Amino acid sequence: MAVATPSASYATLPPTVDGQPLPSLAPMLEKVTPAVVNISTKTRVQVRNPFFDDPVFRQFFGMQGAPRSRVEQSLGSGVIADAAKGYILTNNHVVGGADDITVTLQDGRDFKGKLVGTDPDTDVAVVQIQASNLQALPTADSSKLRVGDFVVAVGDPFGLGQTVTSGIVSALSRSGLGGTGFQNFIQTDASINPGNSGGALVNLRGELVGINTMIISPSGGNVGIGFAIPTNLAGEVMQQLVAHGKVNRGNLGLETQDITPRIAKVLGLKDNNGAVVTRVTTGSAADSADIQTGDVITAVDGKPVRNAQDLRNAEGLLPIGSTVKLTVQRSGATREVTAKLVPEKLATVDGAKLDARLAGVTFSELTQNLRSQGLGGVSVGAVQSGSRAARAGLQANDIVIGINNLRIPDLRTLQQLTGVNPRQLVLVVSNDEGVRYVEIR
Repeated sequence: MAVATPSASYATLPPTVDGQPLPSLAPMLEKVTPAVVNISTKTRVQVRNPFFDDPVFRQFFGMQGAPRSRVEQSLGSGVIADAAKGYILTNNHVVGGADDITVTLQDGRDFKGKLVGTDPDTDVAVVQIQASNLQALPTADSSKLRVGDFVVAVGDPFGLGQTVTSGIVSALSRSGLGGTGFQNFIQTDASINPGNSGGALVNLRGELVGINTMIISPSGGNVGIGFAIPTNLAGEVMQQLVAHGKVNRGNLGLETQDITPRIAKVLGLKDNNGAVVTRVTTGSAADSADIQTGDVITAVDGKPVRNAQDLRNAEGLLPIGSTVKLTVQRSGATREVTAKLVPEKLATVDGAKLDARLAGVTFSELTQNLRSQGLGGVSVGAVQSGSRAARAGLQANDIVIGINNLRIPDLRTLQQLTGVNPRQLVLVVSNDEGVRYVEIR
């Protein structure tokens, strides 16, 4: 007895339903996916162990050749933004600090990536490869996105290989999500997972609208709350990274804080919206615009300022030379002033002038961005290779918050404490990995 086998057509979706073709993202994705790449990195991390630092211990236990470093590997994604020059947009946290970067294209070709520049404050980085037959993604104006627009995320989650997920724009202009950067995220429910970082968020026309960057999840996996950096912001940062290797931000020269109900009552305000000015730097753009302590800034270029974070974002996301219009309340009256963002001037000092043990180190005041977050200390600008400080483990971008267990709020205090030439020189240092002690001999 013959058994009928089902036709192969039953295993696929019908091409039409009621005479209408079924919608599919496949034609659009065929043009998008070649522009999304996998990025793998290797970072050599020094292993700090007091036993390794003791030559007697190493000789006694035969540890002369013991490894003093380990290699950390990570995976992420990137988007080809300029095919002719091989520029790839990705996240700072994907490639920042990496010693080796490998870029893998969809067609399987591997290339060594060159780090053009990174911007930790916006989590944007640019990598360059030398390759032919690259395909870049067209870029859309991310300011035209609306909540409810359909979007598609493309990346390499968990190292599985290129993966596509879809969803909608859940919210716009998200900020206040923790961290120290400037935030203006697109929120989406398109599935974003570890490894998607640096990948593409595209609209239904296959145009890049965002660079996937982070998720909020108690489990570490996708729960429908992911965030992407808008292309308008990422594009501006990329231009500066390509031109200068870093981002030069403008500065108003003022510090602010949120308005509490008590402050609102004292200032005679109707609500808690805005940012109250707590300090104005002499000679700054804010000083030239006649902004004073106690003024309340309620809008920047017509966009409402709800709190100090909103003002910091608006200031930090605009390039140097931008002219901004500030709406200011003072003594019950509202007025508008203009101010031009100028480079922030930070006092610096050569470590050799403080103490011979600090030769090869440059210290500077903290940026306004860091001070506005309540941080105190002194920034380490550069550490010369082979110097005493470098051998002790001091690194560029560290923040020195203390010396010999005495607090250092600013550069002047550092100068005073090192000026007495202490017998021991132990710095209390903070960075993204935490607080540690650095003894410089």
